[in-house]
Amino acid sequence: MTSERQYRQDILRFGRLIHERCYIAATDGNLSVRLDDNRILSTPTAMCKGMMEPSDLVTVNMQGNRISGKRNVSSEIAMHLLIYRLRPDVRAIVHAHPPTATGYAAAGLALNQPLVSEVLIALGSIPLAAYGTPGTPELSDALAPLVPEHDAILMSNHGVVTYGEDLQLAYMRMETVEHFARIALVTHMLGKQQLLSSEEIQKLALCREKYVSAISHNQRDGNGKAPSMTRKR
Repeated sequence: MTSERQYRQDILRFGRLIHERCYIAATDGNLSVRLDDNRILSTPTAMCKGMMEPSDLVTVNMQGNRISGKRNVSSEIAMHLLIYRLRPDVRAIVHAHPPTATGYAAAGLALNQPLVSEVLIALGSIPLAAYGTPGTPELSDALAPLVPEHDAILMSNHGVVTYGEDLQLAYMRMETVEHFARIALVTHMLGKQQLLSSEEIQKLALCREKYVSAISHNQRDGNGKAPSMTRKR
């Protein structure tokens, strides 16, 4: 099983990546990992996620109370706890503000158009949650209806949250969202979108089942233990 020390290194690694790729600026964004049934390892508040040390991370329980760490936990920890409660299969979460995808969120537009086959296979659709003030129950309330059936969500006038069976998968889903947002933006600039047909979408749904199965298989090989199956959509 992965050690807590390795989880800390993973959070630092992907924190640097989302900062270097301009998915966040200044002290934006947050990442977390589920250590066990009652402990979450999270990034701290008010700190650049590209400049953290292992000792900067904070461990909280499922009520959001600090167990260990010298800093205060992310102000958006309630969002992470909501996702962990609703999705037992999820073990890691990334929240960021990738510019193109966040632009869609600020425009009130979901990324749910069937435009690119790879996105349908990897994520299904990417819905838009209603606006909720960050760090308040409003945000969790807005996300709650969407979390059970989606692995990536746009948050109106805010950003993006992605999650998965490990931090690498959660991060890759963030990459996929931003990449797709750029493609969708090009179609808007060109003034035309060639959408996939219902029949093509059904075929891709079958491909998605195989993709999800492959991810779970890879996780089993890597961790020595098969995680819960991600929901089939």
